Amino acid sequence: MGRTSDARERILEAGAELFGQRAYSAIGVSEICTAAGVPKGSFYYFFPSKQALVLEVVNVHWVGQRSEWTSMLSEPIPLIARLRNLFEATAQVQRDALAGVGSVTGCLFGNLALEVGGQDVPVRERVQEIFEEQIDLIDASLRAAIETGELPEHIGGDSSDDDGGGTRSTAKAIVAQLEGLVLFARLFNDPAQLDQLWRNSLNLLRLEPAV
Repeated sequence: MGRTSDARERILEAGAELFGQRAYSAIGVSEICTAAGVPKGSFYYFFPSKQALVLEVVNVHWVGQRSEWTSMLSEPIPLIARLRNLFEATAQVQRDALAGVGSVTGCLFGNLALEVGGQDVPVRERVQEIFEEQIDLIDASLRAAIETGELPEHIGGDSSDDDGGGTRSTAKAIVAQLEGLVLFARLFNDPAQLDQLWRNSLNLLRLEPAV
């Protein structure tokens, strides 16, 4: 019964919902199967372990998020407008979570990064890769904006920096504060914590608030 064509999708959906709301370590295979409406045999038919499932959940989540980030960052509008749209979309996810389940759920990637630490190397490494990809997307946008004169040169410091130069330093700082403020929003159960994101980013980009 559990090996129907949609069983795998139901398991993925249940895993995504549960991992997005509670600690990874607190969720067992039995609970996932109950939420998905499938027997344990179906779970292990598609996924050899809970770790395999969470890695697939992470990958699917990133495919969707990367598509959204790429779309917003490639719009034919000024960079600061694109970044603001990205920040607003991030805040809206947390507002929707608060309205829907009664609490701010935070970022799946950030939550896993904090929880697994050195305990689950494959999950940690995959989350690291995703953060690097996020930095790459912001970095590419910053470089393009410098080329068009929209941003000042060397906004992040010396181009000989170990992490790839001025724009990459700035991109990394933007992603770090984005994740940090989402963490604060979850901690205080308050999406308004993300309101600081815009002014902080303007300071990093050396732009005036009125721009």
